[in-house]
Amino acid sequence: MCKHNNGRSHNERPFSSWIAAGKLFHYTPLFLTHPDKSPPKMKTIKCTMMLGGLLALSFGAQAQDGPSHLDSIIQQNQLRVCTTGDYKPYTSKAENGEYSGIDIAMARTLADSLGVKVEWVQTTWKTLMPDMLAGKCDIGVGGISVTLERQKKAFFSTTLDVDGKIPLVRCEDQALYQTVEQINQPSVRLVEPAGGTNEAFVHAFLPKAQLSLHDNVTIFQELLDKRADVMITDASEALYQQKLKPGLCAVNPSQFMQYGEKAYLLPRDDMTWKLYVDQWLHLAKVTGNYQKVLSEWIATPAPK
Repeated sequence: MCKHNNGRSHNERPFSSWIAAGKLFHYTPLFLTHPDKSPPKMKTIKCTMMLGGLLALSFGAQAQDGPSHLDSIIQQNQLRVCTTGDYKPYTSKAENGEYSGIDIAMARTLADSLGVKVEWVQTTWKTLMPDMLAGKCDIGVGGISVTLERQKKAFFSTTLDVDGKIPLVRCEDQALYQTVEQINQPSVRLVEPAGGTNEAFVHAFLPKAQLSLHDNVTIFQELLDKRADVMITDASEALYQQKLKPGLCAVNPSQFMQYGEKAYLLPRDDMTWKLYVDQWLHLAKVTGNYQKVLSEWIATPAPK
């Protein structure tokens, strides 16, 4: 027991001696050692905070087993980027194998920041998560929507943009497909790419409508040729396709049928890599580089 006066008891050691001995020591004042001189809850709070800190350190040590992707990318001189190549304006693959799009350009700047090359890994919406879990990707890009199901298996970067589900239809039929109730009818023919959040939305909210699955490159021609009536997709894609293909219209693009966010997909439990990607993305936004890439694909004013 410490004597709280100018002297010390024979059992008391100076704080410096505990440091020199390499021991973790926390000096506890009198008001914490005597219950009758302090609220009992303070001691409980202190113990809880110390235990919480130890648990956090333990979790951090267990969560990242082995080297970070950040170290591996630099050592191997390549950034493996999984992308579908079928979702303009975010990712598109030409017949010659070249990729382009908003997220493609951003992936190249991420690789530049690391001083490494990009290795494109072709995937599909159905195989994106299995490819990530199999260790084929350091990052997944291309208009990826944040969902809790994906979050169970992987990390996301900080949010890129807010987006949401809306109908894309022939302009002449806009009045017919304004609401979920109008679309959720047995006579309505929906067309969607397989395995993504568009198909998931249809199964959840439009189960009565007819659904056919199609590749995400020529799918828009299905609408123009009247082999389908509605495609549910993100407002960003609907607006982009409306600009590219006269005759198609985005229905209520600012009134989402389902709120959504877009981010980059990252391997789970690698906080070192996630923190690097988040900081790179933050700097890209505050410097205007991200906005510059966006403006090359969609009509977005550059920051002043």
